[in-house]
Amino acid sequence: MSTKWLFALVGMLAASAGTALWLATRPASPVQDVTPSVSPGAVMATTFRDTQGRPRSLGEFQGKAVVLNFWATWCAPCREEMPVFQRLQAKWAGRVQFVGVSAEDAPKVAEFAKRLGITYPLWVGGDEALELSRRLGNRRGVLPHTVIFDGDQTILTSRVGAYPEVDLDAALHLISGNSGQK
Repeated sequence: MSTKWLFALVGMLAASAGTALWLATRPASPVQDVTPSVSPGAVMATTFRDTQGRPRSLGEFQGKAVVLNFWATWCAPCREEMPVFQRLQAKWAGRVQFVGVSAEDAPKVAEFAKRLGITYPLWVGGDEALELSRRLGNRRGVLPHTVIFDGDQTILTSRVGAYPEVDLDAALHLISGNSGQK
């Protein structure tokens, strides 16, 4: 084989390897604004359980914007974005309510919340939570999945993948029409 063909072959292999590496390491693009197949009223009435086993629903937060996040303790992007949600919950307290829903068992969720210092509500919902996530636009059934409702319970956005703090804060700023400062 001539040197010319050897260099061409090595070049093609390098390009193929680089493309494969790029495809494998690029962040998944979030799915946004997918039309849900469930009404906001039905979502607000859905019953979950808090970590003490008490029934809870998003209807408790009527009149506030709600950031509903489907997550799991084993999900690395979920664990990365939860401190962001904690900070934004503190910043937007009184106007926005963050709620995390997991399909895992309550003791595991409670231990996880304590370890990470998460104080916004974390509820459990079993397989029904995963089905609700799908009906809210998460067609692939992956985590994390975040849905934002305005104070009138209108679904504003559905996003699959970690929510960058700057993007979420900007979305909350648009909903509230003010700076979000206390």
